[in-house]
Amino acid sequence: MSKKFDLGGVVVATTLPFKDDASAPAGLAVDYEKFAEHCNFLMENGCRGVGPNGSLGEYSSLTDEERRKVIQVAVEAVAGRGIVVAGVHGVGWHQAVQWAEYAKEDGADAVLCLPPTIYRANRDEVIEHYSKVNEVGLPMMLYNNPLDTKVDLTPDLIAELATLENVVAVKEFSTDIRRVMDIQDACDIDVVAGADDLLFESLVAGAVGWFAGYPNVFPKESAEICELVYAGKIDEARDLYRELRPVFYWDSETEFVQAIKLSQDVAGNTFGGRTRPPRGPLSAQQIEGVTRDTKRALDYIASR
Repeated sequence: MSKKFDLGGVVVATTLPFKDDASAPAGLAVDYEKFAEHCNFLMENGCRGVGPNGSLGEYSSLTDEERRKVIQVAVEAVAGRGIVVAGVHGVGWHQAVQWAEYAKEDGADAVLCLPPTIYRANRDEVIEHYSKVNEVGLPMMLYNNPLDTKVDLTPDLIAELATLENVVAVKEFSTDIRRVMDIQDACDIDVVAGADDLLFESLVAGAVGWFAGYPNVFPKESAEICELVYAGKIDEARDLYRELRPVFYWDSETEFVQAIKLSQDVAGNTFGGRTRPPRGPLSAQQIEGVTRDTKRALDYIASR
């Protein structure tokens, strides 16, 4: 990689546990102790690092104080065993820059940054947004998620952004598998798989790593898929991926945060729990589906 920041392996977009507290927003307080335990669990099971304050971490439902402390807890829990890539998403660049500066002060190794959120920015506004965050000086991973942001970081736009000094990679979540090679053809930047249910295909196409949701539940097996592909053991990687893929599909659903947290609780090796508004409970049908697909994956893992 030309800009010398290793994003190989699995960086987990961490979920965030809450506990009942009538005085906290929506009656749910961040459980920092459980969060630290979860970060440690991920590192002990072969993950490259953690990515707190992403959508899975419900950053948009946190107070400013909570959002900053989440990064501090993650950095302390990882303790140099891997990397912490902090989400610094904001409506405007002035907000994203502030979160990037906090992340730098608090010891994060890199940042993950969406285009302006809520507002559908045009090309010049997107370039300004990333140019300002670039000035903070931390390695930056662009995040292309046009399904949620309605802003598509197309390969030609990524190529322009890749000229910024600190842009090292893009998390690609357009769900168009052609984008991996299209981006690589357009510029010299690392592509990181973003959609869990396109992991195998993305890695085979040349993605260097995975910024992932479902490794919150299956960290060891998720890291194994990556290592198998890196080693050229494509058939073995595909066999493992095939059995996990049904549950990975939930990562691309609107209720992916609730689904992954439920899968954590079904697996029982970590804590998922409730979500803050605007995310409400899953329907009975969704609970049945997530539970079924999670148990299928667990049964396969137990049988290996």
